[in-house]
Amino acid sequence: QVTLVESGGGLVQAGGSLRLSCAASGRTFRGHAFGWFRQVSGKEREFVGAISLSGEGTWYADSVKGRFTISRDNANNIVYLQMNSLKPEDTAVYYCTADNSSKDIRDGRASYWGQGTQVTVSS
Repeated sequence: QVTLVESGGGLVQAGGSLRLSCAASGRTFRGHAFGWFRQVSGKEREFVGAISLSGEGTWYADSVKGRFTISRDNANNIVYLQMNSLKPEDTAVYYCTADNSSKDIRDGRASYWGQGTQVTVSS
């Protein structure tokens, strides 16, 4: 079992930055890949990005590529999502996910999900 707790969401103006954190506890942190999804109320959940077990592989949705960066701190069991040049369309609840397969994360089939943190970008 892996427990994920997101933090760092909030209100920011367009063009600004936020860094989301995902603290993971439970089973071996290094044994899991991690990802981020987002969801707007009434819409389908959207893949944002993922990072491999080693941290050497990262994947991003086209909509965030070049603006968002995923990283992992294996010493402190934290995954980060650095979000720059934020746009109003980035407004959503952001969810951290974990699985031992980065492909399953990218396919939306992650075993573990956090409770989410709200990000609101004002125009």
